[in-house]
Amino acid sequence: MSKIIPFKAIRPTRDKAQLVATRPYYSYKKNVLKAKLESNPFTFLRIINPEFNTQKKTKANSKERFELVKKGYDLFLNDGILIKEKKEKIYLYQQTVDGHEFSGVIAGANLEEYQKGLIKKHEATITSREEVFVNYLDIVGYNAEPVLLTHKSNKQINTLLEEIKKDRPEYEFSTTDKIKHELWVLKDDHAQKIIDAFSSISSLYIADGHHRSASSAGILKKRGGLAKSINEKHFLAFLMDENKIKILEFNRLVKTLNNLSPIEFLEKISLLGKLVKLKNKRKPIKEHEFTFYIHKSWYSLTLNNKHIPQKEPVKCLDTALLTNLILSPILGITDLKNDARISFISGKEDIEKTIKEVDNISKSVLFCLYPISIDQIKNVADNKEIMPPKSTWIEPKLRSGLTIYPIS
Repeated sequence: MSKIIPFKAIRPTRDKAQLVATRPYYSYKKNVLKAKLESNPFTFLRIINPEFNTQKKTKANSKERFELVKKGYDLFLNDGILIKEKKEKIYLYQQTVDGHEFSGVIAGANLEEYQKGLIKKHEATITSREEVFVNYLDIVGYNAEPVLLTHKSNKQINTLLEEIKKDRPEYEFSTTDKIKHELWVLKDDHAQKIIDAFSSISSLYIADGHHRSASSAGILKKRGGLAKSINEKHFLAFLMDENKIKILEFNRLVKTLNNLSPIEFLEKISLLGKLVKLKNKRKPIKEHEFTFYIHKSWYSLTLNNKHIPQKEPVKCLDTALLTNLILSPILGITDLKNDARISFISGKEDIEKTIKEVDNISKSVLFCLYPISIDQIKNVADNKEIMPPKSTWIEPKLRSGLTIYPIS
């Protein structure tokens, strides 16, 4: 069963929600980030970038920097930009992108279930990054961006959410990236029905936010495993029907042919399956097909079945097959995390820019992959295995600052 709890969120006043909510700071170009910090006194970016307008700088990820973040958060509270919910609540949040509705429940997810493997993961976390997040959360005392969890489709939950949407949302605004945001504060009877409905769901799956969930567990461990409040036993989560999320691919730009000519490269990979030269650019239309751009031409490679270990959850993924059959043995790319000769382009991005980059770099190649499915993600997680780096780009991407979760 999945245990979720309501919580007293710290959130913007209705008139400032659009101004406070923000994408993660690292997703902005430097000039755009600077403009937002200078022009918007209410943006949450001001809290997490406390030294944007000062000469004296503290060390990144230091205790001093995190204390300044906490101070900025306290100022937003004192100035009434952020308010604290008077009662524990559950929230319904919805993003609408190009007519597609991403809707789900914001609540506290259970850390004990995470530790027992009932909230399942498919990515490895980097220990050093996890430690930074633990120190950050320990000092600032809140989490501002939910972990995206998915669950099996549930008719009762879906019916309840549609009923709740008939009421006026607490927040309703659009952002400059043409995304509409809506947030409802659930009435107590609706909240209890949602809690009861989730109790029938056996497992949750982390779609996005592996480091955030791991660091929440790390906080509890750092404090000796003894929680002083119910919030410390839970973490901020956005729970969505698995059929409502959107999974895109991560394509690969490789800036080497490993001393091969384009013709030699094509000869080698033709041994792996059916190789066809394409008249026009296109992405793969099926699993186990790669399309790629090299030497100003597009090709399709469909792998022979003998190269696909169907019974192995990770090795049969296209991201793993590309690495194990082409990137590593043919192009000499063995460390996807650290090799500077490979970069990753999400399926959200326009590949035209990358095509131009290939044209400007001698002996390079762009590989396009078919998106991994939710069933493949769950299969990996159920078998307690880890997917290759940059296997999926999952939407929705959530805003920081709409429902802030106090840890203590």
